Amino acid sequence: MSNSIGEKFKITSFGASHGVAVGAIVDGCPANLELTAEDIQKELDKRKPGTSSVTTPRKEADEVQILSGIFEGKTDGTPITGVIFNKNQHSKDYSMFKNTPRPSHGDYGWMMRYGNYDYNGGGRGSGRVTIGHVIGGAIAKKLLMTQNIEIISHVVQIGDVKAEPQDFKTIKQNIEKTPVRCADLDAAEKMEELILAKKHEGDSVGGIVETIAVNVPAGIGEPVFSRLDGDLARILMNIGAVKGVEIGLGFDVANHTGSEINDEYQIRDNEITTKTNNSGGIIGGMSNGMPIVSKIAIKPTPSISKCQDSVNLEKQENEKIEIKGRHDPCICPRVTVVAESSTAIVLADHMIRSGFIHPTNLKKQI
Repeated sequence: MSNSIGEKFKITSFGASHGVAVGAIVDGCPANLELTAEDIQKELDKRKPGTSSVTTPRKEADEVQILSGIFEGKTDGTPITGVIFNKNQHSKDYSMFKNTPRPSHGDYGWMMRYGNYDYNGGGRGSGRVTIGHVIGGAIAKKLLMTQNIEIISHVVQIGDVKAEPQDFKTIKQNIEKTPVRCADLDAAEKMEELILAKKHEGDSVGGIVETIAVNVPAGIGEPVFSRLDGDLARILMNIGAVKGVEIGLGFDVANHTGSEINDEYQIRDNEITTKTNNSGGIIGGMSNGMPIVSKIAIKPTPSISKCQDSVNLEKQENEKIEIKGRHDPCICPRVTVVAESSTAIVLADHMIRSGFIHPTNLKKQI
């Protein structure tokens, strides 16, 4: 089972939804980065459950404890271990799924592959394990800020409700103003209404999250394997609910000619930029200095209270199931910080690999 990602800046995730704890080990963070538990906690607070009517009612404080890797308020170059202890599990809600896989969950695949499967809350396959992504991403974001690189994710679509495009400054200002984390406040209100309507029906709804990284220098990434867009697509697709990834225009490039969407170069304010950013800041597998833009399509939460068809694997019979428990009617708002974190992990890794960040000691900054 693969639980790690990254080459120079490496994240190993551990734990399960209803287990004792979840967390991450971050290996490869250079020494002398100022870092506290509060830096990580503020990111975790964006994804923790029970914060609004559009999230699961499961209440977890998600308070991180740092077990290693920090000395006198700074990283010391050794692995950083962050752990969160689970305190509010309702495992009894899942006993009926021991032999009956839930539709559109990973249950059946887990059972067939491993045999011994923790079905409580989805076990290791639960969205709760993205806490590991966020711990790693919080450290990566702090590291990237030493190079003035900022990353932000926001919801641009829920169901058939689409947000109008917003600039980076507006996105930063507005996403905290609404529980759906959408910068278009008019669209955000409609999104919230749609989510609550689906929740009332015992159903769920999906959407699209966009991530933007600014001030990334040109030339990080690799031209063949380990392409920057390839690594971004890989980590974003590894978020459990994601069913599609786009960089820049993504699939819409198929609807245009080269003359319509080529990003032409220009010198502006003594800097080389492109007139457009249809490539999403990545060309030839490497960054070109423009904002890096990605979108992920997120499926509706498969845990819904409507009656559904499944099978009893022990009895080899068809069976009806109803999923009880506490679930998000839409996970897009909470996925935003996971997308930010995932993007940060890849960018931090490539910044070190490309020589823009010293691999062992920030005081020896290249």
